[in-house]
Amino acid sequence: MKQAVDRIMAAVAAKEGPGRLLVAIAGPPGAGKSTTADALAAQVAGAVVVPMDGFHLDNSVLAARGLLARKGAPETFDAAGFAALVARLRGQDEVVIPVFDRSRDIAVAGARVIGPAAKVLLIEGNYLLLDEAPWRGLAPYWDLTIAIEVPIAVLETRLTQRWRDHGLTDTAARDRAMGNDIPNARRVLAGSVPADVTLRQD
Repeated sequence: MKQAVDRIMAAVAAKEGPGRLLVAIAGPPGAGKSTTADALAAQVAGAVVVPMDGFHLDNSVLAARGLLARKGAPETFDAAGFAALVARLRGQDEVVIPVFDRSRDIAVAGARVIGPAAKVLLIEGNYLLLDEAPWRGLAPYWDLTIAIEVPIAVLETRLTQRWRDHGLTDTAARDRAMGNDIPNARRVLAGSVPADVTLRQD
């Protein structure tokens, strides 16, 4: 992890200027995006992490659209709302953002404030580099893009364990990972544009 963080820090330092820097950290579910972003934020002055997860559609909306079992797929996010947030983060000193509460499985509006002291925004999410509409429309906002690539076999193990940690049985955890998370992971790995920096894990 230290080597990866050092590599990203060097790339961030090369891009920094007088304005706010928007860094996209993308990768499949279970790749370690949040861990990487948090490690980087701890070492870069003025850096804050902005997760995409606050734009999950509510379960009631997903159920009405027949998408509840696919929660986490690209079409289960408010992509337009997220794009509007990224535009505001670029142009406004203070922006209020939603945050996803995993314990309640809901997005909470107005849960955090990104203020003028935040000079490096580490925006992390699965689909930031996805070459599909409407996600590809985010590309002009990024000053630096980072992709985390992990072999599917490793992701299967991690994601199954993640659902076990949420209280699912071994069978239910594997079914959840293989039925939804892994298809999403394959979509990210196969359909994302190249990043400025790619971190590959074995």
